[in-house]
Amino acid sequence: MASGSGSNVENIARYFQKEGTIAIAAVLTNKRDAYVIDRCNKLDISALYFNRNAYSQSDLVLNLLKEIDPHLIVLAGFLWKIPDKIVHAFEGKIINIHPALLPKYGGKGMFGRHVHEKVKENGDSKSGITIHYVNENYDEGNIIFQESVALEDSDTVDEIAQKVHRLEYKHYPKIIEKLLKDSNG
Repeated sequence: MASGSGSNVENIARYFQKEGTIAIAAVLTNKRDAYVIDRCNKLDISALYFNRNAYSQSDLVLNLLKEIDPHLIVLAGFLWKIPDKIVHAFEGKIINIHPALLPKYGGKGMFGRHVHEKVKENGDSKSGITIHYVNENYDEGNIIFQESVALEDSDTVDEIAQKVHRLEYKHYPKIIEKLLKDSNG
């Protein structure tokens, strides 16, 4: 599930094209004009758009996910809170990557540039990524993996974002692969 440009989706897809045994069943997005749809078209991956009503006011997205029956639901820049009914239906099967070392800089509204601005504002000497399970609350699910990167006082918000993004690209596909292989014995 993605909301934006889909660079993490593309990175994950390309990783698994090389790996060969794991496939992306579909990418779901809540933004009709999200660039992730173009990336999916180029990668020959089904991409489906849904609106807020289909997502949280009805069971359309829940039923679609049940029909797909994924081994894992991967949030890759998806910005809406996952409804409790989806969390419960796929408990232990939804993961997210957060661009900070949780529990710092988590919660509603803390995504992307907002996180990196807070890191810079507070003068942190490091930042990083957290891959975690999704529960009913923003960024509070059990942590699966964290990796940090050193920051320099002179790093701009954009440089912090680039350092964190490199960690996302390096680790997210590997953690997805490990979780899928561990769950299949």
